[in-house]
Amino acid sequence: MGRIFPWQDGNRFTLLVDGPRFFPRMLAAIAGAQRQVALELYLVESGQCSEALADALCAAAARGVKVRCLFDGFGSLRLGTAPRARLAAAGVQLQAYNPVRWRRGLNNLYRDHRKLLVVDDRVAFVGGAGSTDEFWQPAADASAWHEVMVEMEGPLVAHWQVLFNVQWLASLDRHPWKPEEAPGLAHLPPRPPAGQGLGRVAYADARQHQDIVQSLMRSLKRARQRVWLATPYFLPSWKVRRALIRAARRGVDVRLLLTSRRTDHAPVRFAGQRYYPRLLKAGVRIFEYQPRFLHLKMVLADDWVSLGSCNFDHWNLRFNLEANLEAVDPALTGAVADCFGDDFALSREITLADWRARPLLKRFYQRLWGSLDRWVVDLLNRRS
Repeated sequence: MGRIFPWQDGNRFTLLVDGPRFFPRMLAAIAGAQRQVALELYLVESGQCSEALADALCAAAARGVKVRCLFDGFGSLRLGTAPRARLAAAGVQLQAYNPVRWRRGLNNLYRDHRKLLVVDDRVAFVGGAGSTDEFWQPAADASAWHEVMVEMEGPLVAHWQVLFNVQWLASLDRHPWKPEEAPGLAHLPPRPPAGQGLGRVAYADARQHQDIVQSLMRSLKRARQRVWLATPYFLPSWKVRRALIRAARRGVDVRLLLTSRRTDHAPVRFAGQRYYPRLLKAGVRIFEYQPRFLHLKMVLADDWVSLGSCNFDHWNLRFNLEANLEAVDPALTGAVADCFGDDFALSREITLADWRARPLLKRFYQRLWGSLDRWVVDLLNRRS
């Protein structure tokens, strides 16, 4: 695609924290669909959550709604053949992004990590959730993973539809338009002053279009009051680490909200912890969320918000399709700040003294996985 989406005003945003809040809203939106449903997900697994989602999708298709689902070929490996057959029999169009094939070698690393639902031209949901029981168990109305989605209405919904359409047609080896006809801008637009309903689509694609991280870097460099960043997989690039350190040194309140030992990828957590000492010495505060696995990806830089699928780590930005909502809407900024505040209160703050007192076994794991991560990244850099 290669074009950049502009800012749009006149939108309404609602921050939805955890599966029991956002999944019922998403299912209700699908139930109210009249023309089309577009769903793009990375993680999709058989279980209670996916069964409830399939019920809604099949019911929509049965009443004549055009239903399209784009699932990642690796992230949906645990979606059984029976649910797939049920969707197809109901008339749901289902496509897989980059199905896993051993002969493709390293090309299997390219994944669609986006989480996006668009219903008609009326409502869209964007965030970090997949369709698994970790995000929502309908019978218990509970979630094992801490996550957020944003529900939005207004002109921005059309832009999310464009983003989905481009990738859907690409999965069919079709081009939706000539490059000169693609909507959007050639360069990253200036960030407007805070205003009600102001937002834009930010994304990364397989062609290394990365306005999503360019916008993050600009916001980190310009922050004056706060930079609060949440991610479950803390493997930031050198440029992001440097921007965080420089922000802290100029007096900005820089806080990282990261996962604790409650994680699905312990080696990634250990690898990322090698960055703790330098960050702590620069004045960055690090919080590890305790109650559950923290899966949300969210940034608050002064009044600027970015949230969605992107972890802002060097793996995501090298291989993944990503999509985030950016906004400078005062109401959403306030809701995000409140969410961060609640999560900081449920976290353990890691100090430099804590770091220096860590046990030997933890030091070993950090050295092992940190060295392996560095070695693989260096190897990939040489190949590219």
